[in-house]
Amino acid sequence: MATATLHKWLTHFTDAKKCSPPSASKAPHSIHFHHRAVCQGWYLSMNGCREGEEQQARRRKGVGTIETRTLAAVASPAMAMYSLNMAISEMKSEAPFGTSSGIVRVQVPIEEQVQAIDWLHSQSHVLLPRCYFFGRKKHAAQEGLVSVAGVGSAVFFSRPHPFSYWDWISIRRFLSERCPLIRAYGAIRFDAKAKVSSEWLAFGSFFFMIPQVEFNELQGGSILTITIAWDNDLSWSWENAINALQETLGRVSSSIVKFPKQTPPTLILSSHNIPSKENWDLAVNRILKMIEPNDSLLTKVVLARSTRVVPIVDIDPLAWLSCLKVEGENAYQFLLQPPNAPTFIGNTPEQLFHRKSLYITSEALAGTRARGVSQALDHQIELDLLTCPKDDLEFTIVRDTIRRKLEAVCEEVVIKPEKMIRKLPRIQHLYAQLSGRLISEEDEFEILSSLHPSPAVCGFPTKEAQLLIAETEVFDRGMYAGPVGWFGGGESEFAVGIRSALVEKDLGAFIYAGTGIVEGSNPFLEWDELELKTSQFTKLLKLDLPQRQKVDCK
Repeated sequence: MATATLHKWLTHFTDAKKCSPPSASKAPHSIHFHHRAVCQGWYLSMNGCREGEEQQARRRKGVGTIETRTLAAVASPAMAMYSLNMAISEMKSEAPFGTSSGIVRVQVPIEEQVQAIDWLHSQSHVLLPRCYFFGRKKHAAQEGLVSVAGVGSAVFFSRPHPFSYWDWISIRRFLSERCPLIRAYGAIRFDAKAKVSSEWLAFGSFFFMIPQVEFNELQGGSILTITIAWDNDLSWSWENAINALQETLGRVSSSIVKFPKQTPPTLILSSHNIPSKENWDLAVNRILKMIEPNDSLLTKVVLARSTRVVPIVDIDPLAWLSCLKVEGENAYQFLLQPPNAPTFIGNTPEQLFHRKSLYITSEALAGTRARGVSQALDHQIELDLLTCPKDDLEFTIVRDTIRRKLEAVCEEVVIKPEKMIRKLPRIQHLYAQLSGRLISEEDEFEILSSLHPSPAVCGFPTKEAQLLIAETEVFDRGMYAGPVGWFGGGESEFAVGIRSALVEKDLGAFIYAGTGIVEGSNPFLEWDELELKTSQFTKLLKLDLPQRQKVDCK
């Protein structure tokens, strides 16, 4: 990307002047800045924990400074690292902008285009929280930002309680519409009230981070960024923050090597499905009996399966993710890893919502078929999906529920198209897009909390379906099927965390998939749909071991 073009893009997305933070006067929670702070038994870098009234009062206001500084463009990531290290040395001697709290982003444009996933893979030696988010192709084309990778946390939010309005306010106080690239990336559990299993424990009920060191992949260029956050009232001073950042940056590699976007066939020691095929059939038939009566309000329940695979060698989550990216660029790709925790990755086609200013879009996605091996067969499968009463019922429930949720907080809701086929490389779905205009930006939290869980991953009515899921499923969904994405100043975007897996060093991976049960569902066909959805992961493993090594957990 030419230097002039790169600066033009940056001018559109940054502002080096002091930014006015959003009002957070209603927030009763505080934010811990202690990088080793403990609140209610949870490891936190920064969080909204309840404290005394006097402490709460000091923390209700937004941070004093939100700022973006852009340094001169350089030719390579190594030169960008040098520029940032020099900038930190100069900033250490500064007074912290005359305010007792703030967040500052310093970014260096790089003329060389480097893939963010390659940069993150080059930091695999750094044992810090990390994140990766690849927006869908259409958004990348509009904005020039292709993907984001980050390590370390300038701000870290995670708690065991359900994500609340006050947690949202706690995050928002670090964001500004005038500094839109300061973003908090993370995910929320599917069911915050469900019992948390050991593999999901480190994520809390929600997990969000504003990275300390961040790499932005652009169309034709790149940006390397550092972010500093501080608050004297919370015993996390400017000096503490900049010293911690300097320590993190000292561990970041400036040598970036493109790694092959493929994984060698990996033998597995075992594969376990929860539930087993037998128990799946029993569960589906039980749900169908509850749906069938004419006076039943229950019309749909989404049941899921967890497949535990244990390979001979460790799975590299980034290598898996890169293979998924090659397969489908019209999906969101994400990676989230709290400190000393497993890695949550996914390749999801489903948008929960995208908000820019007051304008919001969401999507209805339901019904699944494989792609045909020929154009004629693909068209035949498409027609079958479009005309199938069972799939139409499932899709209509999803679309109409989302429409009602949007109408509660939007001035007008438009559905266009109302129903069409969305084709992905391996599969195809029924699809509709919904858009509206929020009455207030404050309604963003309402949208997030009302759209999740959607009928596409839970069922309808929501409460009844969620109770049945809790009674039926004997594994922890964790962040699977929950919101995954980012909050920004003036813009936010969340996908639904399906087509996902949790990868744990030395312990293999949990692969998740679900399918909607409605009147007319067949347990055998629904199991086949689970197999189709998980195949993007399982095809990366060599599963043709003797049958005795494949086990279904009863």
